[in-house]
Amino acid sequence: MKLDVINLDNKKVEDIDLSKDVFGVEVRTDILARMVNYQLAKRRAGTHKTKGRSEIDYTKKKVGKQKGGGCARHGARSAPQFRGGGKAFGPVVRSHAHDLQKKVRRLAMKTALSSKVAEGKLVVLDAAVFASGKTKDMVKHLEKLGWSSALIVGGTEVDAGFANAFSNIVGFDVLPSQGANVYDILRRDTLVLTKDAVAQLEARLK
Repeated sequence: MKLDVINLDNKKVEDIDLSKDVFGVEVRTDILARMVNYQLAKRRAGTHKTKGRSEIDYTKKKVGKQKGGGCARHGARSAPQFRGGGKAFGPVVRSHAHDLQKKVRRLAMKTALSSKVAEGKLVVLDAAVFASGKTKDMVKHLEKLGWSSALIVGGTEVDAGFANAFSNIVGFDVLPSQGANVYDILRRDTLVLTKDAVAQLEARLK
C-alpha cells in the first residue's frame, strides 16, 4: 500500500510503500486489550501495603481472663477485630506483571499500526529534524499540519532540536523507533512515523 511522505510544511515530498504484513493486518481489539493490560500491569509499582497482625507494635497481653469474665476469649489486641489491630488479608508488596507470548506482542504491534492506517491517522514524515528547537516555531508548523495529539516516532535516535520543540506542547510524545509501543500509539490521535521508523518497524515485525 502506498502513502504520501510529507514534510513539516505539510507538503508532499514522495511516496512510500508500506508492507501489508505490518500495516495491513486485521484489526483485533481483543489483542490490543491484552497488550495494553500487559503494559500497564508491568508499569504498576505494586508498593501498596498494610500491616498484618504480626507487624503491629502493640501489647501482647491477653485482653481478659479465659473464663468467667463474661466476654469473648480474645487474645492480643493486635487482632484484626480491634481498633488499631492488623489488617486481615490486606495488600502486600508484589509485582503485577504477567506473561504474554512474544507472538501475541508482535501481533498487537502490527494491529495497532494497522488500526491507524484503517482510520486514516497514520502520517509518514520525511525526517524528524528541527534546527531551531523552539516550541513557538514548531507550533506554526503544527497549525499547517493540523495535528492536535500525536505520537511521533523517529529513527534510532531522536533529534535533540526536534524533541526540545515538542517538550512543552501538551498531547505530543516523541520516541525513537525502539521505544514505539502499543499503549502510546493508541493513546494519541495521530501516529507520525519517519521514513527511518517505517523501515525499522517493518524489519522488526516481519
